[in-house]
Amino acid sequence: MTEEAARILTRLGAECRTYSPAGMPLPDDDTDASHPKVAELRDLVTWSEGMVWCSPERHGAMTGIMKAQIDWIPLSLGAVRPTQGKTLAVMQVSGGSQSFNSVNQLRILGRWMRMLTIPNQSSVPKAFLEFDSDGRMKPSPYYDRIVDVMEELVKFTLLTRDSAGYLVDRYSERKETAEELSKRVNQKNT
Repeated sequence: MTEEAARILTRLGAECRTYSPAGMPLPDDDTDASHPKVAELRDLVTWSEGMVWCSPERHGAMTGIMKAQIDWIPLSLGAVRPTQGKTLAVMQVSGGSQSFNSVNQLRILGRWMRMLTIPNQSSVPKAFLEFDSDGRMKPSPYYDRIVDVMEELVKFTLLTRDSAGYLVDRYSERKETAEELSKRVNQKNT
């Protein structure tokens, strides 16, 4: 589904890069951010203006792999929030019946990371029926919905491109310098 979304975004004029979590370590396992897969993820987040997060639904929730990727994205790099003000589209695939659990969880995480999460979303049930043997999505209302979501992502990205910083600017952050913030939130080494 993410590959199909990337094809649509490219057709709409966007430059797309896709992250594969293969080989990514789990957060909190004594691996630091210099790991090549973590560095790649963080570089892509910094590079992007907008993102598409897509997760299969497993046991009624987004997958652990998806959550691990999000957990590796820091809330700040120094004084910079790498996701703040960027647009986000959320999608999910299910092996069974229609559900919105994963997209709802992704939407909450997008808000938490101060992203501009677009109103539209996509959820494809029984995904194994919706793709052909080449991995391309078959024509259907589910495909049409993905096109709608990608169009909306591009529109919101263009509409907010020059004002994203203003839209997420907060008084509480303006009154405290980056150095003061760092002193307040960083713990001393013991």
